[in-house]
Amino acid sequence: MSDDFSLPQLGDQDPAFAGEDSIRDVPTTPKSASDLEQLFDVPVMVSAVLGAVRMPIGDLLRLAPGAVLELDRKVGEAVDIFVNNRLVARGEVVLVEDRLGVTMTEIVKGDR
Repeated sequence: MSDDFSLPQLGDQDPAFAGEDSIRDVPTTPKSASDLEQLFDVPVMVSAVLGAVRMPIGDLLRLAPGAVLELDRKVGEAVDIFVNNRLVARGEVVLVEDRLGVTMTEIVKGDR
């Protein structure tokens, strides 16, 4: 018995070949929020990053209450919004009653 075998070459003329054009021609039904209902209770971690700073551990240990850290962002610059550690949007910090919040101003498109 030989270990060599070859797969058939599929081409446009072969009915088993599903080219890109045939994918675009498949009718799709409009999706709604109810199609995602089973995902509504899945917990996700959402975080808004105001900025970051890099410092040696020794400097970190010398920080006292009231110390000010200079971040890598300017006042008024957009904050990054992460969902499960993945950048998904940018936004602005807002004050809602006595709490801070973030308003999304830009959705970041992924590489996928």
